[in-house]
Amino acid sequence: MFTPPGMGYDRAITVFSPDGRLFQVEYAMEAVRRGFTALGIRCIEGVVLVAERRKILPLIDYSSLEKIFKIDEHIGITYAGFPFDARILIDYARQEAQLNRILYDEPIDVEVLTKRISDVMQIFTQRGGVRPFGVAFLIAGVDDNGPRLLMTEPSGAYALYFARAIGSGSQQVTEFLEKNYKFEISLNEALKLAVAAVKPVVESPIDPDKIEIGVVSVKDRIFRKLSREEVASLISEV
Repeated sequence: MFTPPGMGYDRAITVFSPDGRLFQVEYAMEAVRRGFTALGIRCIEGVVLVAERRKILPLIDYSSLEKIFKIDEHIGITYAGFPFDARILIDYARQEAQLNRILYDEPIDVEVLTKRISDVMQIFTQRGGVRPFGVAFLIAGVDDNGPRLLMTEPSGAYALYFARAIGSGSQQVTEFLEKNYKFEISLNEALKLAVAAVKPVVESPIDPDKIEIGVVSVKDRIFRKLSREEVASLISEV
């Protein structure tokens, strides 16, 4: 039986509704669904991240609208939801990655880093006086387990994916990927597939200022963001 939020169960994060729901967590998920679109594609040769950049003010500088971030040499991250929440967790992820290198003299495992981020997000779903993080992450990297693509949710849950989209255009992008994705594709083919998937949900006409692309390959395990010229070349090919 559906219990309307007006009954007061959405006013405190630690109170369950009679049908077992935490409305504040669901509201955080809604913030993610309204965010700018981002997607990740994992293939044999590596992982690709693509994020939409939208000019929210006429005089804003596109170069300041960063949606893909390098966490460690082998890991990159993008998000959908509140940028201010994302910034705090991205800084935390970078600290954890560096601490792992200092303590163990080796790069952090991609899933271990994802779990640590998710642990922080989960804590904020069960304490009074705080709210859940209104952000979801796509985390891409290559470690000893091979190429990895994971997604976190505001609830603290996370999972491993072959391809995943988040944000306002996620449904349309997901439908496209379900029809066209194959794990055996090359990294270059994955890049083209990612651009083709996000193209319909980006403000037309698509250009290098409106999307950001990051890639990490199994060959060198180095995460990097594509230059404007490389993005323009991909768009022209697609």
